Amino acid sequence: MKMIQDFNFKGRKAIVRVDFNVPLDKKTFVVTDDTRIKGALLTIKKIIGDGGSCILMSHLGRPEGRMEKYSLKPVLPVLEKYLGMQVLFADDCLGDSAVSMSAALKPGEVLLLENVRFYPEEEGKPVLPETATDEEKKAAKAAMKVKQKELAKKLAAYAEIYVNDAFGTAHRAHGTTAVIADFFPEDKRMFGYLINSELAAMDKVLKSAGRPFTAVMGGAKVSDKILIIDNLLDRVDNLIIGGGMTYTFIKAMGGKIGNSLCETDKLDVAKAVLDKAKAKGVNLLLPVDGLNADKFEADADTYVSAIDDVKDGWMGLDIGEKSIKLFEEVILKSKTVLWNGPMGVFEIEKFAKGTTAIARAVAKATENGAFTLIGGGDSVAAINKNGLADKVSYVSTGGGAMLEYMEGKKLPGIVAIRGE
Repeated sequence: MKMIQDFNFKGRKAIVRVDFNVPLDKKTFVVTDDTRIKGALLTIKKIIGDGGSCILMSHLGRPEGRMEKYSLKPVLPVLEKYLGMQVLFADDCLGDSAVSMSAALKPGEVLLLENVRFYPEEEGKPVLPETATDEEKKAAKAAMKVKQKELAKKLAAYAEIYVNDAFGTAHRAHGTTAVIADFFPEDKRMFGYLINSELAAMDKVLKSAGRPFTAVMGGAKVSDKILIIDNLLDRVDNLIIGGGMTYTFIKAMGGKIGNSLCETDKLDVAKAVLDKAKAKGVNLLLPVDGLNADKFEADADTYVSAIDDVKDGWMGLDIGEKSIKLFEEVILKSKTVLWNGPMGVFEIEKFAKGTTAIARAVAKATENGAFTLIGGGDSVAAINKNGLADKVSYVSTGGGAMLEYMEGKKLPGIVAIRGE
């Protein structure tokens, strides 16, 4: 597998899959968070710095056909600011403008193609009526696969080199993330700097973690995290569980949870996790106290109780002070920390204290010499909100992709270049 740092792009055109799926202001369509754009800069600068030219392709949102509100045009001024140069724009990734502009692209120039998801072939999912028979579904899927390959082939013709630097979509078998790689020889397809750094960080945690290794898993549902929890139980020394999924575990253990979130169909799954942790000698920690509210609102009345003694009509929305102290002690003694998911309803300030405390503890552990990997929207938001992004070892850009990789799944975008 070719490494981007060892490759010379001089005089060559590279087509690069980036992840510019950035949030936009609903009224002005101005980019409100440019983290993903900044994440692609190293790769872009390497290509044009070598004297190559760079064609960028990305998706934005989930458009149904061509929809102006999902245009990538708002990315242009941000990208131009960071690159300090003009960036060309083709208003249709498969249109005449894209073909002619790609062909005319000079060394040192950058071209951004319009949203690849304006074409349904990118995702490769046929739109079918509910009345479609199994035979019709099968035929439609086969036809769409052919179209997806055609899309990938057309885009591949724009350049000599393919670079995938969109880790956030690496778990999708889409035209520009996986299929397109087939149209480039092995020595002319590679990962960008961002994907390489993502894989290095995750492989360090999965394959060579310093001990003690602590995983902090938060979020709403056990069902969202069960695969990664199951995989981590074979690797970690400590597993901290917080967030809404806490109460499925507490219920499974016979506790009172009031109106707290609970997946009643996952009680057996929670019990199995508890049993596996015990059998593996993993120190599994659940919160011991929680901040309860009478409603899911910022102005809710609250009180603190033992985690397994929530009054009827009340719901747990954050961890309490005793739990914070318990979790902090474990995190600060760790040499490796993986954090995915909040400890409470992080978007409401009243219930963000637990998540903020974990963010600070992880940063402190990093300062003490631990390797710390952060992934998942709310965990990343907590790190950024507290100005701690440069105080932890690595902040992942890929929510779903990171989860699937940590679960042990093979990601199509990774396999397409690295192989099995």
